[in-house]
Amino acid sequence: MSHQSSFREAGAPSSGKYQYQAGFGNHFSTEAVPNSLPVGQNSPQQCPNGLYAEQLSGTAFTVPRNHNQRSWLYRVRPSVCHKPFEPIDQGLLDNDWSKCTPNPNQMRWQPFALPAEGEDVTFVQGLKTICGAGDPSTKSGVVTYVFTANKSMEDEGFYNSDGDMLIVAQQGVLDIRTELGCMEVRPGEICVVQRGIVFQVALPDGASRGYVCEVFDGHFAIPDLGPIGANGLANPRDFLTPVAAYEKRDCEFRLITKFQNKLFQAMRDHSPFNVVAWHGNYAPFKYDLANFNTFNSVTYDHADPSIFTVLTVPTNSPGTAAVDFVIFPWRWTVAEHTFRPPYFHRNCMSEFMGLVRGAISLQPRCIPLQPRCSSRPVSLSFLFVFFFLVCFLLPLVIFLSILQW
Repeated sequence: MSHQSSFREAGAPSSGKYQYQAGFGNHFSTEAVPNSLPVGQNSPQQCPNGLYAEQLSGTAFTVPRNHNQRSWLYRVRPSVCHKPFEPIDQGLLDNDWSKCTPNPNQMRWQPFALPAEGEDVTFVQGLKTICGAGDPSTKSGVVTYVFTANKSMEDEGFYNSDGDMLIVAQQGVLDIRTELGCMEVRPGEICVVQRGIVFQVALPDGASRGYVCEVFDGHFAIPDLGPIGANGLANPRDFLTPVAAYEKRDCEFRLITKFQNKLFQAMRDHSPFNVVAWHGNYAPFKYDLANFNTFNSVTYDHADPSIFTVLTVPTNSPGTAAVDFVIFPWRWTVAEHTFRPPYFHRNCMSEFMGLVRGAISLQPRCIPLQPRCSSRPVSLSFLFVFFFLVCFLLPLVIFLSILQW
C-alpha cells in the first residue's frame, strides 16, 4: 500500500504528478499521515503512530549551524533491518584512475546507445563512467557518468555512500521515488539526491538516457550573488523538495549501495520507502532549468561563464569550488564590437559537455555536437574542471567545474 500527502502543503507547488515544498536549504516539515511528527522533541520514547525515529546526517554533528545538514525521519521500520551486504558486478562503473592512461587530447563521444531490444537495463546497471578525479576514501573528487536504461527499478533501490548525485535527464521522464518523497524529472530539469538517501528510478516513457555528476566532498548550494543583489540566477523559490510519501509493503527487496567505488547489495523483507513523516534540511530536490534568470553583458565583451552558475559545491579556499554547475540558457546577446561566440579560452580547467537538445559547434570545421553527444576539451594545469553542457530549446550549456586534489 502506497501513500502520499493528500493535501497541498503551505507553499508547496504542484509540478506534474507530485506535490512539492518550494525553497532551497529550508528546514521542511512534512507528513503523509496527519500528526505523525512528534511535537517538542525529535526522538520521544514512543513516536506517534508507532513509528521509529531515525536521524539522517549529511554533515558532521559539530559543523556550524548555517552549514549543518540533517533530517529526522519517522518510518514504519528502521533502516538497519537488512541482511549483510555482498559485492555485485560493477558493470561499466569503474572509477579506478590508476588503471587509466592520461590523455591530454580533446575528445568527443558519439551518443551512447540505448539498451538493445530484449535487454533489460535499470538506472544503476546503465551507469557508465566517463571521466573524473579524486577518491571517495579521502572525500575529495568528482566523477561524471552517462546512463542509459530501459527498465524501471522494481523491488530494488540504490543509495550512494560515496557522495551526492546530480542527475540530468536527456531523454525520457525519470520517476524517482526516494525515502523522503517522489519527484518527476523531465528533460530540461535536474535533480540532486544526496549521499545516503535511498532512491528508485522508474521509466514511464520507456528508454531513458542522461548524465550524472557525483561529488565526494560537500553538498550543492546556490552561489552567492555579490553585486548582483538579492535576486537573480537560480532563485531559491524555484527549487522543489518532495513531500512525504510512503509505502508499507512486505516484499523481497534488493538494496544496492556504492561504497568506495564498488557496488554491494543487501536483501531485506520490506520496502525501505516507509518514511511516513520527516523534518529537516537534508533532502533531495529538483529544479527546472527554464526558471534560470540569466544575466549578460549589455555593452561589450562576454561575461565569464561563472555568471551562469546554477549550483556550486564550495571548498575551504575562498572563491574556489569543487563543482560549479553552470548553464547558458536562451538569452539575448547584444554586446557591441564583440566577437559574437564566446572568446577563445585557454583554461586551467578541463571541460565535459553533454547535449540534451539543440546543436553547437565549438571549433571550426568540426561536426557540431548533437543531442546525446559528449565532449571533453583539454586542461592546461592542475585544476581539473568539467563543463557540463546541455541544450534546452536553444543552446543551453551546463558547466561543471571540478577541482582535482
